[in-house]
Amino acid sequence: MSDRELRVSKIRNGTVIDHVTGGQALNVLSILGIDGSEGLGVSVVMNVPSDRLGRKDVVKVEDRELSQSEVDVISLIAPEASINIIREFDVVQKNRVDRPESVVGLLSCPNRNCITNEPEPVETDFTVVEEGVRCTYCGTIIREELADHIDPE
Repeated sequence: MSDRELRVSKIRNGTVIDHVTGGQALNVLSILGIDGSEGLGVSVVMNVPSDRLGRKDVVKVEDRELSQSEVDVISLIAPEASINIIREFDVVQKNRVDRPESVVGLLSCPNRNCITNEPEPVETDFTVVEEGVRCTYCGTIIREELADHIDPE
C-alpha cells in the first residue's frame, strides 16, 4: 500500500460521498443533518490529495442512503462529488452529482422580509443560477456560504 492510499475501513451498508471539494466535508454532514447524536457510523477524511481536485474530502455514512434532495444540495457545494451506495460491502450504485434546476425546502432565505420567513405554510424554493441560488419568492441570491443557509428542520 502506498503512502497516498487511504486507510479507512470499508462499510457494510451505507453511502460514500467521494470527491467532495476540499474543506467541505463538515458542510456535507450539515446538509445530511448529521451531528453525531444519530448513532450512525461516520468517517470523514479531509484535505487529502486528489489527482482530479488537487485536494478532496471523503464522507462515509453507515446504514444510510441519501435522498435526491440531499444529493441536489451537496452538488451545489461539491460539484465534482460522486455518491456510492454500498450494500454488503459492495458498491451497487455509483453516480456523479448533477446540479439541479431548483432546490425546494432545504435552504432558508437570508432575506428577513421574504414570505418564507413569515409564519406562513410556504416551503422555500430556490432556482439554481450561475452565481448561486435565487429565492423564487423574493429574488435574493445566495452566492457564498451556501451551507450556512441549510434549513435544519
